[in-house]
Amino acid sequence: MSEHHQEHHILSIKTAGTVLGLLLALTALTVAVSRIDLGFMNVAVALTLATTKSLLVITYFMHMKYESRFFRIIVFICFLILAVFIGMTFFDVAYRHGG
Repeated sequence: MSEHHQEHHILSIKTAGTVLGLLLALTALTVAVSRIDLGFMNVAVALTLATTKSLLVITYFMHMKYESRFFRIIVFICFLILAVFIGMTFFDVAYRHGG
């Protein structure tokens, strides 16, 4: 039998702290932007910030950065499909409220 060796990836304190700081800053920005009336663009801004935060979590805390290229492509395709469905919903709502 062949021995399968998986390398464990441990984030440095500096990297984890930087990502945590970015997540907190983006959360503060999300709260600040939610208090501004941007019309139908509120949803687009909120989704953009949420997507950015989720990509940071997936890349660093879920170690996607260290996965194989094939696996990263599959996850990217899933996100792309999700983005298409959310985009379709967003444009439908904007069309209905745009009058």
